[in-house]
Amino acid sequence: MIKKLIGLSFILLSIQSFAQKNNTSPYSFFGIGEETTLKTVEEISMGQIGTAFNSTYQISFTNPASLAHMQFTTYTLAVENKALRIDDGTETGNASTASLSYFAIGIPIGTKAGFSFGLQPNTTVGYSLTEEFKNTQGDLTSLNDFNGEGGTNRVFFGLGYKLPKNISIGLEAAYVFGNIENTLLNRRDGVQLATMHKTNSTVKGFTAKAGIQYRTKITDKLTLKAGLLANLKNSLSNEGREVLFSLSNTNTGAISPRDTLIDNSFKSSIKKPLNTSLSVGIGELNKWYAAVEYSFHDPLEFTDGVLNNNTKVSYEKASRISLGGFYIPKINSISSYWQRITYRAGLNYKQTGLMVDNTTVNDFGISFGVGLPIGKQLSNLNMGFELGKRGEINNSLIKENYFNFRLGLTLNDKWFNKRKIQ
Repeated sequence: MIKKLIGLSFILLSIQSFAQKNNTSPYSFFGIGEETTLKTVEEISMGQIGTAFNSTYQISFTNPASLAHMQFTTYTLAVENKALRIDDGTETGNASTASLSYFAIGIPIGTKAGFSFGLQPNTTVGYSLTEEFKNTQGDLTSLNDFNGEGGTNRVFFGLGYKLPKNISIGLEAAYVFGNIENTLLNRRDGVQLATMHKTNSTVKGFTAKAGIQYRTKITDKLTLKAGLLANLKNSLSNEGREVLFSLSNTNTGAISPRDTLIDNSFKSSIKKPLNTSLSVGIGELNKWYAAVEYSFHDPLEFTDGVLNNNTKVSYEKASRISLGGFYIPKINSISSYWQRITYRAGLNYKQTGLMVDNTTVNDFGISFGVGLPIGKQLSNLNMGFELGKRGEINNSLIKENYFNFRLGLTLNDKWFNKRKIQ
């Protein structure tokens, strides 16, 4: 019990890490930031599959129906490091950031149900962009500096239950909250005053998803798994203030506020459509598993606010296809530690739904990782690696080559054991 309390205290203290800057991508400029991959290190390492996946000793964030298969109380915590190489066709740059990815606890309820709860980032904002304007002689005439930080987090609670005929169902509810700050500083050659446009937003609202899974034996060793997930329609509110003011501008770059030109409050909403995921996989229990997954949704909608006033940005239908799995040489090997390691790999291709200057922003990534057993228990230290490319050098867009490293800890325990009377 003492170990449990120490672990819970560490988790509660770690909540501070969600307040730090956890993005450096210019694409986090759009909307309420870059959407976080709401999956575990294990799932991301398998190409982001998860709709049909379930385990007796691992939490799956994708489909709450998987919680019905849990047999051990599970604590999971992860951190990540994101490294980017950014190319706009003229110049290149590098950036990186490290942050806490998530923490969660999953608890079985008897043999037919289980639930989980936790906290993880939902969207992240962290960009610093410069736009230059020059005359025909090549002299700099105007400069725009864009900066943004913040994002949203989600607190979630999921429940899964086993039905007859090898079917399990699940529901998850989440509360999304966070703050975002965006600034635009405009400087002009020969003009004494610069201007700054600043928006501070508070985003909040509820989301929900429902899932179903089915599994059946097709041979003595092979099991077929199928899953369906529906992230239900939801609407997040976005409230804040929009301020435009002038600044004294010196050659040294120091600035001080002068006159306020605009100071207005605003209220808007972000409407997310139904997001559907389908997956089918095949494997041998505690040996190997391979699956394919496809998800799709209609365009996002931004209404009545500052998020939809950029005429160069629009949204279209989005989709993702993933392929991946894992392999364990011998999970109960006594003589060889290496045979108990879980090896994971996968790939995915996304049409993000974001369009800039009528150019679609796509994303392709490959991933791999390992699950290192801790002691003789089912607990694991999970390492995941992800390499990919997003965007392209076209119509003023940029190309991002990224390398993400994730480190997750999964601890298992048995709660509510019945004591035997000697």
